[in-house]
Amino acid sequence: RISNPSGRFEALARVATDDGWGDTADDEFAPGPSRTTLSVDSSRSVITRNDSPDVGFDQSVNPYRGCEYGCVYCYARPSHAYLGLSPGLDFETRLFMKPDAPRLLERELRRPGYVCRAIAMGTNTDPYQPAERTQKIVRVILEVLAAFSQPVSIVPKAALVARERTGKGQGVDASIYGTMIAL
Repeated sequence: RISNPSGRFEALARVATDDGWGDTADDEFAPGPSRTTLSVDSSRSVITRNDSPDVGFDQSVNPYRGCEYGCVYCYARPSHAYLGLSPGLDFETRLFMKPDAPRLLERELRRPGYVCRAIAMGTNTDPYQPAERTQKIVRVILEVLAAFSQPVSIVPKAALVARERTGKGQGVDASIYGTMIAL
């Protein structure tokens, strides 16, 4: 049975209970299969910074929030609670894309005080969501990073990352980034 608890920051919680009026498997009003929705995230900045000694990077870029791959072990699930959404089913079906990420990234890289250090991509969710095939946000981000000779590492689960390594489409200098595959 699928559960979708309310976010931990919500004031109210809803709990489904069997009221004895029938089996929900045969219920015409039972929820149908989940469909993924993709909404625009209107973030005003795109580089996220951290100072944790436990993490091997101090700045990252995530072009998407939520993840269709739905790995049960994913540590990023609780981040959906900040949006008032569930870290369960909402995390897997209510995704947010950042179409302005390349523009915001370029603006941040041009700031006078910016210090060039490696940027990790895909640290909160896989940057190669199924939507990336049509959105191509990561492709443009990599072009921006290449233009600034900005080192980047990518942690993908999807095979779409091979698009960047093989140079299909517009070329991105593969010498400036490394790829780690999450299994």
